[in-house]
Amino acid sequence: MAHTSPTILWLRRDFRLGDHPALCAAVERGGPVIPVFILDEVAETHGAAPKWRLEQAVAQFAETLKAKGSRLILRRGKASDVLAQLVRDTGAGAVYWSRAYVPDQQARDTDVKSTLKDQGVDAQSFKGHLLFEPWTVETKTGGFYKVFTPMWNMVKTRDVPAPLAAPGDIPAPDNWPASDSLQDWGMGDAMQRGASVVAQHACIGEEKAKGRLGAFIAHKVQGYDTNRDLPWKDGTSRLSENLAVGEISPRSCWHAGMRAREEGKAGAETFLKELVWREFAYHLAHHTPRILDRNWKEDWDAFPWKTDERLAEVKAWKQGRTGIQFVDAAMREMYVTGTMHNRGRMIVASYLTKHLQCHWKIGLAWFEDCLIDWDPASNAMGWQWSAGSGPDATPYFRVFNPVTQLDKFDKNRDYVGAWIAEGRSRPADTALAYFDAIPQAWPIHADDAYPSPIVTAEEGRKKALSAYENRDF
Repeated sequence: MAHTSPTILWLRRDFRLGDHPALCAAVERGGPVIPVFILDEVAETHGAAPKWRLEQAVAQFAETLKAKGSRLILRRGKASDVLAQLVRDTGAGAVYWSRAYVPDQQARDTDVKSTLKDQGVDAQSFKGHLLFEPWTVETKTGGFYKVFTPMWNMVKTRDVPAPLAAPGDIPAPDNWPASDSLQDWGMGDAMQRGASVVAQHACIGEEKAKGRLGAFIAHKVQGYDTNRDLPWKDGTSRLSENLAVGEISPRSCWHAGMRAREEGKAGAETFLKELVWREFAYHLAHHTPRILDRNWKEDWDAFPWKTDERLAEVKAWKQGRTGIQFVDAAMREMYVTGTMHNRGRMIVASYLTKHLQCHWKIGLAWFEDCLIDWDPASNAMGWQWSAGSGPDATPYFRVFNPVTQLDKFDKNRDYVGAWIAEGRSRPADTALAYFDAIPQAWPIHADDAYPSPIVTAEEGRKKALSAYENRDF
């Protein structure tokens, strides 16, 4: 039965029109739809780069809605309080949103649902952030998957519904509620001068995300198996940025990958596996939320990682001045582009946690502050995988050698040349951009000498293995 009271569409990380179940349900309910974004108790905690990127997504989606004859209403405050007030202001009979899967977001949503139901409001969440709801993926004995490959084998033949079409029309109310100004919030202020550098590399909005997916499937997925390991080559989809803020849905990516596989494109199945790897992270975050802030393998709690972020080696790691070229190039790529090649992420994480024996939480927090494709579940699983403390992790005794890894994956040092300026007569523009992006408080200049290693590859490996030998794993 069609309703005439407005539906509030509460947007969080789903800034798209296509394949948006909550939006489609709001339109189908009947009556006006009032899209709302709240700078709430969860969004306020985001690091500098994720909050800046979220601001860009909000701004672009506001323009998208405007072109459809709709608007995006902006409010700031505790989500349950803001939505309760909006219901009173608009007479809305329903509030719809896309489901969340990590504890702080779920706690917020539970509070919202309870508050709204007390007001007699139809409060509903819809799928849209994942391919598979975590509680629908079980082992044969009924438990959850702790290893990726069996999970992949279980879901790879599952039917994934086709993406929903964008609604043709989004009914507008006769009178819109008041809205804050996005500019007044200053969501990107913490990025400081780095924002203008990163902005040159960001791919913002649903249309650009769809274009990025299309270009990947047309030109890159064929060689994805091999090229995704080469940091100097533009061989990955780069869709993590858009998936993180919901400018494209995982179902859209899945069906594009399935079509490519059916067409015989060799790298398509590996791309599909990467989508399920993201699912695996959320699967674990749902079933074992400790993965987000504690050692997933509890026997690692006694391991004597260094936790002091003021240490000189931590500072050098953060600044991309370790003297280990692969590590430094990857860290600098992050400051300039807001993202980092996956091979680089493994190398910098291994170096911090194994060569430097520093706690993975230091890296986890730093990535949360610096990555525009930051995702809470993927970030946590990635760091624990590298440290050895997580599920399906790289074995603790496997210590990536960042020098031989560079020889293998950047033989001609193209990646290094793209991101490290010191010691070069004609540094690349991307390498010089690092000095424009970093905090002015860092006394680093392009004409400085490149540092000697703070810990060599071999020395770090020996220290790591010695520390592991004294642990009862």
